[in-house]
Amino acid sequence: MRPQALDWSVENCTIARAMAILGERWTVVVLRDIFAGIRRFDDMRQRSGIPRQVLANRLAMLVDNGVLRRVPYREPGARPRHEYRLTEKGFDLYPVLAAVAEWGNRHLADPEGPPVSIVHRDCGAEVRPVLRCAAGHDALEPREVATAPGPGARRR
Repeated sequence: MRPQALDWSVENCTIARAMAILGERWTVVVLRDIFAGIRRFDDMRQRSGIPRQVLANRLAMLVDNGVLRRVPYREPGARPRHEYRLTEKGFDLYPVLAAVAEWGNRHLADPEGPPVSIVHRDCGAEVRPVLRCAAGHDALEPREVATAPGPGARRR
């Protein structure tokens, strides 16, 4: 049986477009640190070990793509610098990082368990990403969903 997906073009694929921004290892590491509250270049570099130029390039790319914004600050006696803050577009990536973290925690953690948990600030319970349809059905399993042509689909 021929998969229906072969009938549709992938020229305007939004997954490919997203991965053009997110698909490099250090980009996701930068976002991990930003979501953890680390906003300054030197702090990111120290925590992650990303080479200086690579970090500068990733931050510039995320700013250029509207995921982060630069906010000026100045320590007493020092030159003006920038810290990096998430935009709304950037905040929308949190479920993606949460899903990657959950997958990593399930399949790649050390025997002692995962190094970080994502928890609800109010009650402290662990947070997990959930697939939900627009009709309100929660906790769908991957085999309960399918891809379908969207309004921007183009026939091959």
